[in-house]
Amino acid sequence: MLLDERKLRILQAIIDDYINTAEPVGSRTIAKKHELGLSSATIRNEMADLEEMGFLEQPHTSAGRVPSDKGYRLYVDHLMKINDLTENEIENIRKAMDIKISELSQIIRNASVVMSQFTKYTSMAVTPQIKRSVLKAVQVVPIEPGKALVIVVTDANIVRNNLIRIPDKVTPDFLIQVSNMLNDKLKGYTLEMLKNNFLSCGAEQLTSLPYDLMRPIMDGIEDLIKLIDQPEIYLEGTTNILNFPEFKEVQKAKEFLSLLDEKTLMSEILSSNSDKREIVIQIGNENSVQGIKDCSIVTASYSVGDQLIGSIGIIGPTRMEYSKVVSSLNYIRNKINQEILKLLGDG
Repeated sequence: MLLDERKLRILQAIIDDYINTAEPVGSRTIAKKHELGLSSATIRNEMADLEEMGFLEQPHTSAGRVPSDKGYRLYVDHLMKINDLTENEIENIRKAMDIKISELSQIIRNASVVMSQFTKYTSMAVTPQIKRSVLKAVQVVPIEPGKALVIVVTDANIVRNNLIRIPDKVTPDFLIQVSNMLNDKLKGYTLEMLKNNFLSCGAEQLTSLPYDLMRPIMDGIEDLIKLIDQPEIYLEGTTNILNFPEFKEVQKAKEFLSLLDEKTLMSEILSSNSDKREIVIQIGNENSVQGIKDCSIVTASYSVGDQLIGSIGIIGPTRMEYSKVVSSLNYIRNKINQEILKLLGDG
């Protein structure tokens, strides 16, 4: 049985109503609210056909129907109208994101906050792994005998520090000498080059300074570079899901919130679509993780030039406002791209 124009219009009306009300939709409701030119009886027969085809479901003994995952998939692929954001919405997002930020991870975190506030769902974002990020400065600062602080700064103003143990005989003057040498040798190289070449070759090949004094410092720098390259996951609005009737059941809500605590899992979900330029929508059972099969995940990648470097996303009930989520994600990821270029001095 093919989906003709009439069935498509009825399906779209049902999904639009259900997204707005969270209540099963009956044929009388469709006949009254939507000018389809069809009687309630005709709509009821068409709804029965749509249920038989797997696009609708009938919860319990309710007279109304709700969309299935299959119905939502048809909706987002062929029926949904993606409206542009209004000027007021654009201005609100722009103002929220237009704050002075000096570090890349702050841009992503701020974008995640804005997405959650705007959509009222839970937002996810993963910080980028920028292979072209360049070492800007290295500093080794004495703290007390036997301890020093290693500081690494990149061109994206990412700052990381690490407390290391050093031999008691190391003097502050020696650490100044080391800092000058490291800046001279390492400054201007990408983190990827440093990991693959300089740091892997060992302190003895980088400098003539005593190996036993340099080794803990080089190990500290290597740990910091690995830390910079390690993506962070930001989740905002984690309890927003409790505002939706689908998650009023305590056990269901607890399972969802427990999953959000698994940052590695969230990173994998985002990273699975990080090589795609288009917005990706995964609905219900299309998600491989058991605990989010009642949810939809919408993800988008952000970039530097032609290089896709990270992902942002929204997770919410399958009854989400897909059009609003897609349009806002599109706008916000473009803003992220612009802000990253500014930070890197390319914009």
